Amino acid sequence: MANMDTLPAQNSAAVGISFMLVTVLAFSVNDVLIKQLSGGYPLHEMVFIRSVIGLLFSLPIVYLEGGFHLLKTRRIGMLLLQGCFLVCANLLFFMAIAMLPLAEATALFFIAPLLITLLSVPLLGERVGLFRLGAVLVGFVGVVIMLRPWEGGGVEGRWVLLLPLLAAVSYALRQIMTRRLGLLIKASVLAVYIQLAFLLVSLAFFIFAGDGRYAVGTEDPMLKFLLREWIWPVGNDVYLFGLLGLCSGIAGYSVSKAYSSADAAVLAPFEYLGMPLAILFGWMFWSELPDTTGSIGIVLIVAGGLLVFLREQQLSRRTSRTKRV
Repeated sequence: MANMDTLPAQNSAAVGISFMLVTVLAFSVNDVLIKQLSGGYPLHEMVFIRSVIGLLFSLPIVYLEGGFHLLKTRRIGMLLLQGCFLVCANLLFFMAIAMLPLAEATALFFIAPLLITLLSVPLLGERVGLFRLGAVLVGFVGVVIMLRPWEGGGVEGRWVLLLPLLAAVSYALRQIMTRRLGLLIKASVLAVYIQLAFLLVSLAFFIFAGDGRYAVGTEDPMLKFLLREWIWPVGNDVYLFGLLGLCSGIAGYSVSKAYSSADAAVLAPFEYLGMPLAILFGWMFWSELPDTTGSIGIVLIVAGGLLVFLREQQLSRRTSRTKRV
């Protein structure tokens, strides 16, 4: 029986793009639900419940794609380590969207592809030309504009803007690790291990702070979100948590399926559809719209990321033509 760790990636742009569109929508709805529920429930509770439901969603797909024996692999430690990088990225981003306008947090997180480009030089030994370095610079100018260091007041609140940036760093490191190891496994198997990593981290938070003792007396909304007491969902929140878990399961599977079906250069631009969705949902549910300065920063970050992907796609085509010759 073939080892699933060495499965060849399928190459179907249509399939990959379809799964990427599902991924973007699922993640966007997930972010809305996290932000909506953040005022009454601790982060570790939301992560735990969404992961349990996501795991229940993923396990049957593993069975349908070949059986539970696929979960047995010599790379469990590496899979969990990748999952932990992703967990850190998600937790930091979830804290960000609880404190920031949805569009602003999403735009700052989209610096991740630019970080991947920069980190690929020292960590992977890749060469990055002036075009891509220029695109990275454009994106970082957008970040500086959104951070607004020239403003004298409100510094205490602006430090929260670092959360999505730290999330982007963690996500970039996870992607670099994946590139370096060349991991190719079933999408459903990867989704299961990602959910397990979320479960382990959320359980650790619950054991440490699940009774809310560390949140007593604090007025900091960030600490309250992290450390408040576990409260079982009530009323309509039960359905919101169910939808949150379903989105987690769908997104975990579909993103892995997308990238195993088509080249990253084809799929990556479609990830940026999450930006207009974030603006739309922020306006629909919380009447949030970026101001002029924020809009300029968003445009520059998105432009920098898309320019990087465009250049990588051009270089990939040149390499392919050279090999054929």
